[in-house]
Amino acid sequence: MMTLLNTVTDTVSSTVDKLFFVHHGCYDGLKNLQKKVENVRLVDRLGARKPSCGTIYLTNTHLVFADEEQKHESWILHMHISSMERLQLTTAGFPLYIQCKTFQCITVLIPREKDCQEVHAILEKYSRAMRLEDLYAFTYQPSCDAFYQVAGWALYDTQTEYLRMEFPEKHWCISLINKNYEICDTYPKCVAVPRSATTPLLVGSSKFRSHGRLPVLCYYYKHNQATIMRCSQPLSGFSAHCLEDEQLLHCIRKTNPTHSSAPLCIVDTRPAVNSAVCRVTVTGSENANIYSDFKFVFLSIENIHVMRDSLHKLVEVCELREPSVEEFLAALQSSGWLKHIKSIVDTSAFIATTVGDEGVSVLVQCSDGGDIAAQVCSLASLLLDPFYRTLQGFMILVEKEWLSFGHKFTDRCGYLQGDQKETSPIFTQFIEAVWQVMQQFPCAFQFNERFLLAVHDHAFSCQFGTFIGNCEKDRVDLRLSERTYSLWGYLLKHMGEFINPLYRREDSQLGVLRPVSNPQNIKFWRGMYMRFEGWVHPKESVMERLCIMKDQSSSLEDHIKLVAKVY
Repeated sequence: MMTLLNTVTDTVSSTVDKLFFVHHGCYDGLKNLQKKVENVRLVDRLGARKPSCGTIYLTNTHLVFADEEQKHESWILHMHISSMERLQLTTAGFPLYIQCKTFQCITVLIPREKDCQEVHAILEKYSRAMRLEDLYAFTYQPSCDAFYQVAGWALYDTQTEYLRMEFPEKHWCISLINKNYEICDTYPKCVAVPRSATTPLLVGSSKFRSHGRLPVLCYYYKHNQATIMRCSQPLSGFSAHCLEDEQLLHCIRKTNPTHSSAPLCIVDTRPAVNSAVCRVTVTGSENANIYSDFKFVFLSIENIHVMRDSLHKLVEVCELREPSVEEFLAALQSSGWLKHIKSIVDTSAFIATTVGDEGVSVLVQCSDGGDIAAQVCSLASLLLDPFYRTLQGFMILVEKEWLSFGHKFTDRCGYLQGDQKETSPIFTQFIEAVWQVMQQFPCAFQFNERFLLAVHDHAFSCQFGTFIGNCEKDRVDLRLSERTYSLWGYLLKHMGEFINPLYRREDSQLGVLRPVSNPQNIKFWRGMYMRFEGWVHPKESVMERLCIMKDQSSSLEDHIKLVAKVY
């Protein structure tokens, strides 16, 4: 009898262990199990709940905490871990504090010091890879009925997207001057430039601009022929001037025949003081006396280092234990985070208004053309074009403005081991800025908050190949479309989860969105930064509950129709 009981117990335990490795179509399998530690306590940071006791499973991709008593699991991707700290020994065990890029923070109490050291070492090893080829995306295999490997990789095509904008081929053309990435290795091989711009003009301008990022077309507003362009700042010098660059800007200005007499608006995203300092260091600024036919506007958005420090302070705010209202609000203001979000929304709204209302073309430039320019050009395009406010349109927007134009996801998201001074929450800020606009126009977006969170979290997960690399050339060299799965394929497969139940197509087509960025209109995004506040599982938002109610209503309606047919 005892032997039979032991056999049944072993079988049940084996089945339970195997179940722990089936999650969202991902099967790691016990063969990838690196370590298993029992009798581990998961501590509520607020101390409001009794510690949850369970088992930690470490695979080469995930940390899994399984609470057998409460029958729930908590999964953390190794690549989501941003930092760890071994805290002072307690009577309950050896504490390990883990902070994640998804803003989840947990403390686990491990009974034995040796186990704690080994868990820490394994997480250190797998949370930052040595090489890009070591990332999760290169081994990820979804369940057989999930989606095809090719799904999503062909979603964006440069020529198709510019034709959708209806840009006039009389004034613009798709140039292959960068087809071998020789002019600018961080730009896409196909770029849209004025048809009147000759090859010597384009080459000369690229040599004048930091990293060779010459002015190219981002968005064409068909209603008045105004455009959004982007580039990096000129190379350093007090009197930065290049004849080819100046002539290229004149070509750009003439592509808008409706407002041919209006000066081209050049938006420098740096504070004016920073621009003056940069003239003699890394990147300069055009000489306004020479570029007299252009209007210069400085819109103060801080650099990547200020943004990184601000996020660290915001995380500290979210980790405050039982703060008073005054303490929380004071710490939030001190972080400067909402001020930075406001400046991004303000700049994007200025660009959208200049293009949409005034019919004046805008050239956006930032230090290297891949960070702040990506934020404001993509958000301004979204304010102008209802297509980018749909699920597929948003994916194409990210592909165009962030991936093809060389936002350095590998560096900014900290995929690899090494110096972390290049990390910065640039993409996180963009996702939040979109959310801020959604709060003011809840019926104008086809996608919901869950969609934004999914895109944000997978930019850090490295589960898909979509964001790996610093530019298009990196992704081509790595053959990501052949060797990894696309995030867009996954999201399109699960599109039903990301539909906004309040979306009304007629509201989305109203034209240019004009968000109000008064301080009282910029909100703290609790759904992003404190979604794990209740416990280790994210809280269900009001919008998610509304989606569930809508699905239930649809099911009831279908059932009523079925019953009506029968009777």
